Amino acid sequence: MKVTECRLAGVKIITPGVFQDNRGFFLESYNRSKYCEYGIDQDFVQDNHSKSVKNTLRGLHYQINPGQDKIVRVIAGEVFDVVVDIRRNSPTYGQWEGFILSAGNKLQIYVPKGFAHGFCVLSDTAEFVYKCSEYWSPKDERGIIWNDSDINVRWPVAEPVLSAKDLQNLPLKELEPFN
Repeated sequence: MKVTECRLAGVKIITPGVFQDNRGFFLESYNRSKYCEYGIDQDFVQDNHSKSVKNTLRGLHYQINPGQDKIVRVIAGEVFDVVVDIRRNSPTYGQWEGFILSAGNKLQIYVPKGFAHGFCVLSDTAEFVYKCSEYWSPKDERGIIWNDSDINVRWPVAEPVLSAKDLQNLPLKELEPFN
């Protein structure tokens, strides 16, 4: 396993060790003790799995009170994955970073509390899985509008497929601060 720090402090790219032969491959998708060695020391309490069609954009989501740490990965297809720093006192507040995650590259992204997260499906379909350090709480769920002009994410799709809920998201500057 290799862990790489990203430009936005706290976000990490995780490259698992993949053992491949003529039968296929094996990888360890999570090992608490190994992740702890790299500063990812959370008790993950919930796993989620979604399947989406091409051009679907989910996000930009986050949770408050106390927030969620996530480890995200794609097990089928390919997505453009985005994290946005929403920590008001951070020098990179409002900045974003994007990654290509796919079943082929098997990369994982660690998204700590204080970051909004979203992704856009690039392939015909994609299956996305993620571990969460806190249970989903509808009353604490928040979202930033996907095309917030202050953040200016360069999404690879001009007219994404969005949920009714994500269409109601507000710009970051109109949301309560994440501390």
